[in-house]
Amino acid sequence: MHREVNRSLTGKIGRVTGTIAPGTIGEVMLPFHGGTSAFFAYPFDKTSIFPVGERVLVIYFEPPQTVYVDELPDVLREF
Repeated sequence: MHREVNRSLTGKIGRVTGTIAPGTIGEVMLPFHGGTSAFFAYPFDKTSIFPVGERVLVIYFEPPQTVYVDELPDVLREF
């Protein structure tokens, strides 16, 4: 049996509130269920570092409260 993948946060843009880096548990604030919630965050590529205040893109959501993020593409930086 295949595990269902929850894509509800994939593609969302969040703001880093706790440095995201390899070997650490970072934190990102994301729009969720009509409000904003904090999620544990890890770099999707396992090597990137995202400082507090940087905007990031959610690549993968692992319920209940973990996301894997990547750099925000240039095309989305203007919004």
